[in-house]
Amino acid sequence: MPKFSENSLSALETCHPDLQMLFLQVVSDFDCSIICGTRGKAAQDTAYNASPQLSKVKWPNSKHNSLPSLAVDVIPYPTGYKDEKTMRHFVGYVLGVAAEMKRQGLLDHSNRSGVDWDGDRDLHDQTFLDLPHFEIVS
Repeated sequence: MPKFSENSLSALETCHPDLQMLFLQVVSDFDCSIICGTRGKAAQDTAYNASPQLSKVKWPNSKHNSLPSLAVDVIPYPTGYKDEKTMRHFVGYVLGVAAEMKRQGLLDHSNRSGVDWDGDRDLHDQTFLDLPHFEIVS
């Protein structure tokens, strides 16, 4: 059975309890790694200034910039970013698990991903694709 590394657990512990519960469930069936939970100013500046850009918002406007973090970046293990098909499959899996957990009353909030920012299920109308990104929708 897959489980998180110590690094992944440390990053996940900086996230909102809903995100923690969601990804503890996800990892039980789909091996994955937590890349980032809470992001401080330096890390947010690095993400914003990266090429290609990893974030479209400056400090402190990202959902990663709170404690607990309202966003988390997660990739399937071991393929990571390199396999876009697996990444997209992973996103669908996570969102399906999240919807079911919300339906069962296990999560207080809905979630969205950086694949469909506006939540309209049209995956071709995005101006910024952030496959590893998941966030709480209030």
